[in-house]
Amino acid sequence: MELTAWLSLAAICAFGAMSPGPSLAVVLRYSLFHSAKHGIVASLSHGVGVGIYASLAILGLSGLIHQFPIIYQFLVYGGAAYLAWMGIKILTSKSEGLSVSNADGASSYRKAAQDGFAIAFLNPKLAIFFVALFSQFIDPEKMTLFVGFVMCITVLTIDALWYFFVSVASASARDKFDLTAKRAVIDKILGCAFLLLAIRVIYQSL
Repeated sequence: MELTAWLSLAAICAFGAMSPGPSLAVVLRYSLFHSAKHGIVASLSHGVGVGIYASLAILGLSGLIHQFPIIYQFLVYGGAAYLAWMGIKILTSKSEGLSVSNADGASSYRKAAQDGFAIAFLNPKLAIFFVALFSQFIDPEKMTLFVGFVMCITVLTIDALWYFFVSVASASARDKFDLTAKRAVIDKILGCAFLLLAIRVIYQSL
């Protein structure tokens, strides 16, 4: 792949990662409610989920979504249900302030990794997006395993790096502006955001 083509691919991936949506809400939840480390774990696992869809697009397996629409619908509604569940859980949890020192257990990191990966994996639109994107850069006659690997790693790395930045920046803002005293408000905002995102996912799939 030529450098100019790679730079174009990287730029599109960066703009895609920066667009607000469920992924941003998940990373913000962990970096604000727990710590920057939790947000970073969610970011890395989200990047892996995105990388898997990029790989599927390269391998052509995403065509299964077109051949079997029920798979697509299952993932879409599964993602909406997951978002709604997270929103309800946040809204019904007790807002007793943020306690970063008590949030470093292995189980909380596993939960961050689970949520970060799930929010990407339960978004089958990524496969369609990457098929459309990669088709602009792949030359069937020049396509090699190395080129495919570079494209997938580019997608994964840019996605993870963006949310890494979001995690560190939001955790820093939390400490700077003493957001620990405003968890009740943050809970309501994020909880409602998750529910609204779930509704949007269902609405767009109709």
